[in-house]
Amino acid sequence: MKVTVVGAGNVGATCADVLAYREIANEVVLVDIKEGMAEGKALDIWQKSPINIYDTRTTGTTGDYSKTAGSDVVVITSGLPRKPGMSRDDLIQTNAGIVKSVTENVVKHSPNAIIIIVSNPLDVMTYQAHLTSKLSRNKVFGMAGILDTARYRAFLAEALNVSPKDIQAVLMGGHGDTMVPLPRYTTVGGIPVTELIGEEELNAIIERTKFGGGELVKLMGTSAWYAPGAAAAQMVEAIVKDQKRVFPVCAKLDGEYGIDDCYLGVPVIMGKNGIEKIIELDLNDDEKALLEVSRGHVKEVMAVLDKMN
Repeated sequence: MKVTVVGAGNVGATCADVLAYREIANEVVLVDIKEGMAEGKALDIWQKSPINIYDTRTTGTTGDYSKTAGSDVVVITSGLPRKPGMSRDDLIQTNAGIVKSVTENVVKHSPNAIIIIVSNPLDVMTYQAHLTSKLSRNKVFGMAGILDTARYRAFLAEALNVSPKDIQAVLMGGHGDTMVPLPRYTTVGGIPVTELIGEEELNAIIERTKFGGGELVKLMGTSAWYAPGAAAAQMVEAIVKDQKRVFPVCAKLDGEYGIDDCYLGVPVIMGKNGIEKIIELDLNDDEKALLEVSRGHVKEVMAVLDKMN
């Protein structure tokens, strides 16, 4: 199995490192536009293999997509962070151009690859990759829900003083402050979380989760990378090993939840074909209302991209 990670920044390099360390693929190729960056990080990961005992071969290239040919899965992390004075539309235009160019190169050399988008703004960049690739919706989707859910579960584990291994949860909707929390579907060792924590404390954790990325930016002055990189690698593993894992991912909806032509986080079954099935939960009225708010926000951003295109 061959996996390509486009973008050798913190997130992309972390993703490649996890893929290699866990021996998820035989070969991992890192691609970047900065001269020597991908080559250097790939070499560093490879030199770690005798220490951590793995044999996944990691290589890097500066913009030569021919070296990615025949990839089974491609993770796209490319894009610029939002800078002071940059409007949302400016960010969309800049990163949409990057994602479009990368996707064209990916499809040219690996026409059968499954594409995972990590670039921000996540929902609309997934939309851009889908438009560019012209691949079916089960083969182009975004990583957001796994990261958001991981933050939520980590905060709950801390508050309850339990292992995060025992916490299962589902979050839906857009990536960011319009995400839709679902406490009804949150359990700790099979026990509903509402039986273990008060409503006020749970709501505080949900709010912290919504702004989890911003919290890290305030602390470090830059975006997170360990958790996002590992989340993307977990999606790759589910595909490469045909694990049929149930994950929340950013997927194109065509009638599910009464929503058409919109990219939203929903629970799916993930395996060798990418999205094997979109799972439709029986949402209550409050949850449906929150999902509609999230849908409206994402459609606004998609409309901005449509005007640019």
